Amino acid sequence: MADTKREIERKYEATPRTGLPDLTRAAGVASVTDEGVTELDAVYYDTPDLRLAADALTLRRRTGGADAGWHLKFPVASGIRDEIRAPLSDTLPQSLAGLLRSRVRDAEIVPVVRLRSSRDVRHLHDGDGTLLAELSVDTVHAEGLTSGGEAEWTEIEVELADDTDPAVLDAVEKRLRKAGIRPSDSPSKLSRALAETGVEPEAPAAAPEPPRAPGTAGAAVLAYVREQVEAIVAYDPAVRRDLPDAVHQLRVACRRLRSAFKTYGKVLDREVTDPIGEELKWLAGELGVARDQEVLDERLRARLGELPRTLILGPVRARLRRRDAAHGRNARSQALAALDSARHLALLGALDALLAGPPLREDAADDARTVLARAVRKDHARLAGRIGHALSLEPQHERDLALHEARKAAKRARYAAEAARPTLGKPAKRLAKRMKAVQTLLGEHQDAVVARGALRELAIVAHGAGESAFTWGLLYGHEEAAAAAAERALPGVWAGASAPHLTASLTH
Repeated sequence: MADTKREIERKYEATPRTGLPDLTRAAGVASVTDEGVTELDAVYYDTPDLRLAADALTLRRRTGGADAGWHLKFPVASGIRDEIRAPLSDTLPQSLAGLLRSRVRDAEIVPVVRLRSSRDVRHLHDGDGTLLAELSVDTVHAEGLTSGGEAEWTEIEVELADDTDPAVLDAVEKRLRKAGIRPSDSPSKLSRALAETGVEPEAPAAAPEPPRAPGTAGAAVLAYVREQVEAIVAYDPAVRRDLPDAVHQLRVACRRLRSAFKTYGKVLDREVTDPIGEELKWLAGELGVARDQEVLDERLRARLGELPRTLILGPVRARLRRRDAAHGRNARSQALAALDSARHLALLGALDALLAGPPLREDAADDARTVLARAVRKDHARLAGRIGHALSLEPQHERDLALHEARKAAKRARYAAEAARPTLGKPAKRLAKRMKAVQTLLGEHQDAVVARGALRELAIVAHGAGESAFTWGLLYGHEEAAAAAAERALPGVWAGASAPHLTASLTH
């Protein structure tokens, strides 16, 4: 079973002769205890082309010390990483292998560097004896397992204890700097070892020439496509780790990419991108079960929380919790099954191939401002048609369906404007903001429609169990009112989003 630890640390350059200053003079530090020297032996793994190192990920198998085992580190911010640990074993644990799948794919994971370190440890405590940080002086011997090179260095590492104010690190650094000890230029031992032992990635196939010059539509669209592909790869392990909002962000990246393929069909050949778009739709759909369940659960709990206790009749909260738990487990299982599937790997491979050899059409060579503005206007006009159609219908099921289609068109128009923002600047930003307002309103309407369906099912089940269905019916009425309010607000919101100057300014 893997567990996760948030690692907040700073590294400093040192030599075997470097002496430590009196750290009890650092603000907040009352005492320093010598914990002795520990011998550590770690083998670091990567693909032959060093994909993990390229993304600042670290995978190692370490013996010695209190945390011997497999460690996988994901960067969070400068000096902050999440370290996921698994027990010591001869082979890479499956719990960690899954987290690497979007980057490693079918490539072999091989040992690339071995680090043997003598770690001289000191604990820094406050006046109550609480551990604030661990300072270690590490004497490191690195061996490049693919290069044969060797290197040695000494460094100081200060790691913040759990639930401790990061200001402690600032105070310790101030004392170290006064003693002439400077921060390390290397972000990690691995990056330094790779550089100093001469380990290099296997030579990749010759990279294709840039398809179009900067300033062309092809360059602009491909930059956006690459950004979304990178997001899909990065959020895959985040979903597996069940990190907050990860499912939503991965789904959004799929939708943005699929939308870009449609919007910019005169730049990228849709005969190539449409099949990839269908696979993106499949993945977003599999993830959508989990995301839609999250949204619905939060909405129903919030609605229930708004009711006075006197209007909550029967075991309403308990039934909602049971429903949430059952649907949540099933949704997560479905999402993980999709990420583990051969189909998902094939999709990632297709995206790699698309970027390596983009299927550019003639418009790709044209000026980016002209091509992107034209495409954004087309999506805006498409949205106008759908909203006009929806508002022409009577408030009933057919209008609900039409408004849902308008919502999808609003999302596409928003994504089109966001993709064009680096090229078109503030006019695209303004349009995207207005499109988001329309999308949000239509999203509220659709959420109310979906919630009504769930509440009806809950009422039926409750009635069948001999419970009162009063509260479920009351909540159903609230959702009807929410949908009606969104419909009343739509003409005004759309008036602000359909102003002629918004699209006219895209090329000015």
